[in-house]
Amino acid sequence: MVRCFLIHTVCPVSALGPGESRVLYSRVFGPDESIVSEQNRGLNPEERRLLQKEKVAVVARQVRSAVSLSREASGRPLVETVPGEEALALQEADSGVVRLRAGDPFNEEMSALWLGVQSLGFTLVCESYENLLLAEGTLRNLTRHCLEHLHMLGQGSEVLLRSSRVDTLLSRLLPHGQLLFLNHRFAQSLEKEVAAYMAK
Repeated sequence: MVRCFLIHTVCPVSALGPGESRVLYSRVFGPDESIVSEQNRGLNPEERRLLQKEKVAVVARQVRSAVSLSREASGRPLVETVPGEEALALQEADSGVVRLRAGDPFNEEMSALWLGVQSLGFTLVCESYENLLLAEGTLRNLTRHCLEHLHMLGQGSEVLLRSSRVDTLLSRLLPHGQLLFLNHRFAQSLEKEVAAYMAK
């Protein structure tokens, strides 16, 4: 099962200090760990929400660090693409996996698959037993739809204002946090359905 999906910054942003990452969108699936775990059971809803927000921020910082290390190691210059070149940007994207140890930040060990597309990071946090190849395909598909239909690479792109569209994408491509095995015909019908909704 996928525990969460997030979109965040992976490059320095003027409003942030070095090493910081801003979470632009996050969606958590599955049961709330703070209700299940003994030590956090007494927290009120606001405290639970803040704890969840901090866990997502920890993942974003770890992925940001992995992206910057990957980019430094590759030595390739970061090429800015313009709206309309989303496919090229996705093809040039850095990618990888970060292992999240138990307790840092989730109770169980997790895997965070990430794609670094220019200044944006797209991350899928999966439980350790999950099929990582299937998760990578789903992450690339989600990222492609976000870039193409929501025009996230343009100047002044407001991911926060388009969160309902990202929610709809997730409900179609990652229902309730479950990775889907798609045959060719079902994948095509899903593509048409998503394209029709995004064109509204």
